[in-house]
Amino acid sequence: MRKHYIDNIRSLCIILVLIYHVFMMYTDIISLGTGAFYSEQPWDAVMYLIYPWFMLLLFLIAGMCSRYYLDSHTAAEFRKSRTTKLLVPSTIGLFIFWWVQGYISMSIGGAFADEGMQAVPLPIKYIIMALSGIGPMWFIQELWVLSMILLLVKKHEKGRLYELGAKANIIVLLLLAVPVWLSGYVLNMPVITVYRFGIYTLVFFLGYFVFANDSVIAALEKYCIPLIIGAAALGGLYVFLYFGKNFAEMPVLNSIPAAAFAWVTCLAVLGGMKKWGDRRTTVSAFLAKKNWGLYIFHYLPISLSAYLLRTYTTIPALPCYLITLMTGFCGALLLYETFSRIPFIRWAVLGIKKAKIPQNIKGETANAR
Repeated sequence: MRKHYIDNIRSLCIILVLIYHVFMMYTDIISLGTGAFYSEQPWDAVMYLIYPWFMLLLFLIAGMCSRYYLDSHTAAEFRKSRTTKLLVPSTIGLFIFWWVQGYISMSIGGAFADEGMQAVPLPIKYIIMALSGIGPMWFIQELWVLSMILLLVKKHEKGRLYELGAKANIIVLLLLAVPVWLSGYVLNMPVITVYRFGIYTLVFFLGYFVFANDSVIAALEKYCIPLIIGAAALGGLYVFLYFGKNFAEMPVLNSIPAAAFAWVTCLAVLGGMKKWGDRRTTVSAFLAKKNWGLYIFHYLPISLSAYLLRTYTTIPALPCYLITLMTGFCGALLLYETFSRIPFIRWAVLGIKKAKIPQNIKGETANAR
């Protein structure tokens, strides 16, 4: 049976990724965008309310979905599908297309105005742009690594951890916030702070061994209302304590309030969506079908529109936010619909191979003709 609440959580997180990157383009709190409109922007709080938990939840969901997939597929099928879907776009795709994103990101950062960069030979500059074009694909790079590690673990683990995970009650699930917080201090990449292998590895495997159990999700569903209230309170406290500070770096990134807010919110979303979002509507079906394309392509139109708006216009803040949001959403869909129809490009950039038509369907199709 299709777990619609999982599809809806994934779509929710990807929409939040899009919204987060729009706000990120117009702030001075972190230095990856075009800069703030005003010295004080209360609406920057949106980023604080999203950033601590949305990627954490995506890794948790990825672990759960890996379990569901491996229940009906072989390890070889899992390895092949994950390599095509995750590794190819985040490696080969960088040099086929995502150097364009690298060019835009470097333009926003003023890299091409540097005399040293101007002296760099074009082939080397192309490689630099390609590597700078990773953008949101750090997620699928890290997810591929975790998927390969999972196959090694699965080869030696005989189901004991999954059985143990099924026994977790709401107290245990809440107490998992402690190891989640501690894991945030290990295996972090220097400088590139998004590569947090410690915390994302733990959460991915918690998804696989604990949260893939229906009994665990049932417990979260039962307590979803107090979890939602707790998440809201912790979110308010987190914003109160750290607003104005860089939330994407230590010590704020892995502070106790940040970890508590992130973990309780993940539990609240899982329980709430199971209770009220385990259904498919026209909108949710559309988003479930397009969310991969939205994730892969959204950052390019967002960053490009923000750069053009701030460089060549004097449009006020609110229209800039709205234009960038609409450009990100519509631009991502347009790029996805276009690239998914080009044979080699859809494989290199999206990890999509043309579906093979079963022999009986081919025969029926030929007979119908």
